Amino acid sequence: MVINTSGPELPIRTHDLPTSTFSHNGSLEKSYTIREEPLGTTKHLRIVGIGAGASGLNMVRTLRLNLTDYDFVIYEKNQDVGGTWFENRYPGCRCDIPSHNYQFAWKPKHDWSNFHASADEIGGYLRQVCDEEHMRDSIKTSHRVEFAQWDEEKARWDLMVQDLTTGEHNNDYADFLLDGTGILNNWKWPDVEGLTAFDGDLIHTANWPKDFDATGKVVAVIGNGSTGIQVVPELQKKAEKMYHLFRTPTWVLPPRIMAWKMMGQNQELLEILGEIGIDAQENFSQETIERFKTDPEFYGRFVKAVEKEVNNAFPMVLAGSPLQTFAQQKAEQYMKLMLRGNKELCEALIPDFPLGTRRLTPGQDYLQALTKENVEVRRGGIRRFVPEGIQLESGEVIKVDAIVCATGFNTSFCPRFPIFGRKGNLQKDFRDEVPKSYMSCAIANMPNYFVFLGPNAPIGHGSVFTLTEHIAKYITRIIKKCQTECIKTICPSQDAIDDYFEHISAFMPRTTWGAQGRSWFKNGQEDGPVTALHPGSRIHFFHMLENFRGEDWDYIYDAPKKNRFFYLGNGFSTKENGDTTWYLDNPDAKL
Repeated sequence: MVINTSGPELPIRTHDLPTSTFSHNGSLEKSYTIREEPLGTTKHLRIVGIGAGASGLNMVRTLRLNLTDYDFVIYEKNQDVGGTWFENRYPGCRCDIPSHNYQFAWKPKHDWSNFHASADEIGGYLRQVCDEEHMRDSIKTSHRVEFAQWDEEKARWDLMVQDLTTGEHNNDYADFLLDGTGILNNWKWPDVEGLTAFDGDLIHTANWPKDFDATGKVVAVIGNGSTGIQVVPELQKKAEKMYHLFRTPTWVLPPRIMAWKMMGQNQELLEILGEIGIDAQENFSQETIERFKTDPEFYGRFVKAVEKEVNNAFPMVLAGSPLQTFAQQKAEQYMKLMLRGNKELCEALIPDFPLGTRRLTPGQDYLQALTKENVEVRRGGIRRFVPEGIQLESGEVIKVDAIVCATGFNTSFCPRFPIFGRKGNLQKDFRDEVPKSYMSCAIANMPNYFVFLGPNAPIGHGSVFTLTEHIAKYITRIIKKCQTECIKTICPSQDAIDDYFEHISAFMPRTTWGAQGRSWFKNGQEDGPVTALHPGSRIHFFHMLENFRGEDWDYIYDAPKKNRFFYLGNGFSTKENGDTTWYLDNPDAKL
């Protein structure tokens, strides 16, 4: 799709004016010439996005609002938009962020049915956004980017894309490449011997078969991350017998509303919650939904109060802080209560590492399911899969009809396809080394390349929808700078990335994220650098992205003698096409 909304040409042109300059010794030089365009003139760009999840959809809108003279296409490997919410369809799949904050600020949904929306409802919301905002002409579904290589001479990315409906491969290029594939997208099997030896149903939660029915079956569920916590109670209701296997315990929290009432900090939120109708399963009453639709002031107060509480959660992961200590005590009390004081279960399930070391997930139904007679818990490692089931490290063989792997995703930030920048394949670099980024969205030696939710993004801090909005604006400001200032390539300097990583490494020991304990925050390791989270609060991240630090970047200019001021042009400005006295309207506007 080509978008060009630039204004009419200026009436004054200067093509015939002399362009030579005098050197410092007075001799006439002709190697530098004036750009015969006004300041603000744009260069046409081709921008390619990868992935039509929340990040990709939001980028369509952000570019439309802020750029002209460009074309933009998103390649999406799935048959429809939605990203993780298109792919994940396991029983009980829902978001653990409140629904009214898991949405675009510019596209509020007033009729969420539940306080924590299901995967189906979130996927429907994203499809609705795409349709109502007429985004589909910018998106090619069933198209997978399989290769990317930077061409230094042409200053662009050369791409190979496969049409998954026909199998054909096509070439494309991008002046700017935007990677919105996400971190929780590339699912992985458990790392065990004999993965294909099992004769029964082998299922990964991120690739759930529509026709699988656990009724009357003996089922093993491997993993106790957020997915395992959600799928266990759903399968327990149907299975004749369930074995729940995991290596590392995890802190399980009460439902969010209950937790807020236990903490009792945000009185405004508690008052608002007292005015809404919500049942034990966190479904909103029809009366509440109607009020959300018809009372914008109340709806706005509710959304902002919930958002404020989410934003205020950061002190809970500061190691040894009063809030962290208090919250951990409450979490332990809650888990013991839900487990009915069962000593064996409490020893297996309640961690000895600090609250926040692993992702925090509400799980009332999960804890209650583990107390049922048809459930057995096994904490420890797996030796191998065998035809009849699973052999544990203890030697015990568990005989099952189905194995459900809630084993998560590849969180190494390694791209799913080869992508060659200035100094080799990023796929190999991130596989072999600790992934590093610049403010989570740019990578060393990868010019004109930006990533959403890259290394050390605040992925565990709250709604990714709001994150994508801030990141998209930051990236768009950079692209606009390049488009209007004759910048051919832009790339964060290695020194800036090294300094940023040094700060992250020094900061993380202050948090429980950095404590010893296996976590995807540390790419599944017990110890090691925290690569999946931002070194600060959510507000800290937003504040950090407000301003572009030009000194942290390396530039190559598309100009004679690579003169950085070539973009200043012929002395006129594109702003002279409109209101030339705009600066008088709001002289006290904040900087």
